[in-house]
Amino acid sequence: MTISPDDTQPLGGRVTVTDIAAVAGVSVMTVSRALSGKGYVAEGTRAKVHQVAQSLGYVANIGAKVMKGGRTGVLGLLVSDFQSPVVAAIIGATSRMVKQAGLDLILYDIAPVAGGKTRNDIGTMFSSLCDGLLLILPGQHAEQLDQFQRLSLPVVLVNYWRAPTPLPVVRADNYDGAHGITQHLLDLGHRRIAFIRGTSYSGQSAERERGYLAALAAAGIAADPALIVDGAFSQQSGFEQGRALLDSPRLPTAVFCANDLMAQGVLDAARMAGLSVPEQLSVVGFDDIPSAAQCHPALTTVRQDYEQLGENAVRLLLQHIEHGSQRGVRIELQSHLVIRDSTAPPQPAKPVRSARASAATKRR
Repeated sequence: MTISPDDTQPLGGRVTVTDIAAVAGVSVMTVSRALSGKGYVAEGTRAKVHQVAQSLGYVANIGAKVMKGGRTGVLGLLVSDFQSPVVAAIIGATSRMVKQAGLDLILYDIAPVAGGKTRNDIGTMFSSLCDGLLLILPGQHAEQLDQFQRLSLPVVLVNYWRAPTPLPVVRADNYDGAHGITQHLLDLGHRRIAFIRGTSYSGQSAERERGYLAALAAAGIAADPALIVDGAFSQQSGFEQGRALLDSPRLPTAVFCANDLMAQGVLDAARMAGLSVPEQLSVVGFDDIPSAAQCHPALTTVRQDYEQLGENAVRLLLQHIEHGSQRGVRIELQSHLVIRDSTAPPQPAKPVRSARASAATKRR
């Protein structure tokens, strides 16, 4: 079919199915069926309708579709932290799963604006655009989730640990993974194992610390408060806390960081102090972000399967859309220990000296 420019001019304003029907020479009902994919339309006619719609610049009116009780074929993904490599991995996995399901995805930054204020109409806004929402909001208080709990729109929280909520949640394990990686260090012979916390806002650092403490207790080792310090989930905070630990009178033989970025900071601190990893200090992290395998030495860590996380989150949301409420559902995915090059048995005990003093001696 050949369409001339004069044929493709709508009567005015927004292009409608009536305009498409007039140009294509078919009924409005046929256009509706061809564009929605519902009901029988001959293949030749369907192709003709789509060609006319494209040439006219037709854009589906999602709002009208929702008002008629239809679905938009669009999911919303609301994110509060685009800086995190973990969040980036979850976004990528979720996007791939949505595409496999034949749907579209809207990505929205829900982080507070200047002054710390957050919009309280986001849920209402997306109700007219999306069939359901996925929320990656690790730091949200339970009360901040109220607007989403009140929605009739299906909602699923992804990797949320901060507080109890009736909303369905898909998340990756923290406690067992932390217990397992601490046990790995214990099995190598380490007894002075430091722990660098992350920030408390997401609840995940506390779970990882709980696993660390439980593994020590099971081995009959009392936790040393001097070996448990506060980081901020950043490489810089790992570097700063690593320097402080390595300058203490009694050095740890291993450092467990609550995420990989802080562990990479500790590797930098050890290098500056003249300590060889893992010969003189073992370092482990958590998350298995891409750079964990690329740093030197490659980092022993705990892997959370973000592909599986995205897949399960999208699947649960689609079940919610199809079959109704999934409130109270919790899906927790197992994490896995990944042993690389940053861990080894501790060296035999030597006279106690701080790393800074040792480095100063070497410079002389």
